Amino acid sequence: MKLQPLADHVLIKPTQEDKMTKTGIVLPDTADDDKGLKQGEVLAVGPGKVLDNGQRAPMSVKVGDKVIMKKYGPDEVKIDGVEYLVAEESDIIGII
Repeated sequence: MKLQPLADHVLIKPTQEDKMTKTGIVLPDTADDDKGLKQGEVLAVGPGKVLDNGQRAPMSVKVGDKVIMKKYGPDEVKIDGVEYLVAEESDIIGII
């Protein structure tokens, strides 16, 4: 199955980094100290939001970009058993 985002939506594959202390203890996700941000890789980008004048606003991100986004902004979707995030472009904080 393939998902093509519409408007200013972006399909993102979240990156999971194992958080481990120097002594080898694996920390759960609830021990995040990243101030509520998520990281991921852009897999698909919509064509852009339609402006009031009928033109499309260009997207700031492209396929392959590694991004930081708001933790609770994107929606989680499961496609073929794999978890992805669908976010609006405004939920993306920056490109890494």
